[in-house]
Amino acid sequence: MATTEDVTESRLLLAEYDRIKEEQNTRIGFRDNLLYFTLAASTAVLAIAVQSGQARLLLAVPVICLVLGWTYLVNDEKISTIGCYIRDRLGPRLAELSGAHGAVFGWETYHRDDATRTTRKRLQTAVDLFTYLALPMICVTAFWCSPAAQPLLVTVSLTQTLALAVLGWQFLRYTER
Repeated sequence: MATTEDVTESRLLLAEYDRIKEEQNTRIGFRDNLLYFTLAASTAVLAIAVQSGQARLLLAVPVICLVLGWTYLVNDEKISTIGCYIRDRLGPRLAELSGAHGAVFGWETYHRDDATRTTRKRLQTAVDLFTYLALPMICVTAFWCSPAAQPLLVTVSLTQTLALAVLGWQFLRYTER
C-alpha cells in the first residue's frame, strides 16, 4: 500500500505521461490503419460497382470516406493535442519540479525540428485529401456521368459533395503547421 510519501507530484506526472503516451501510440496505430481500411473498402466498392455495372453503388464510397475520414481527423487532432500538452504543460512542470536545465521529454520537441518536417506534413495532407476527398469526388463525378443519375440520387450526391467539402476544409484547418 502506497503512503503519502510515495505519492509525489513528480510521480503522478510521470504516471500521467506514461498513460498519455500509451493513448497517443494507440491512436496513431488506429489512425494509420484507418487510411488502409478506407482504401481497401473503397477499392472493394469500386470493384463491385464495375463488375455489376451499377453506378449508383459509387455513392457508397463518399459515405465510407466521410465516416472514416472524420474518424481519422478526430484521432489525428487528439494525437497532436497530446503532443502539445506534453510539450507545453507536462514537460515544463516536470522540469520545474526536478530542477532540470532544458526540456524534459526532449523527443517531443526534437522530432519537430526536422528540416523536412514541413514537406512531409504537406505531402501527408495531400495523401489525406486524395484519400478522403478526391477519391470520393471521382466516384461522385463518375456517378453523375452515368445513366443511373436520377434526381433523388443526384440530390444525395450533392449532399455528399457538400459534406466532403466540409471534411476537406477540416483537414486543411487542422493541418499542423
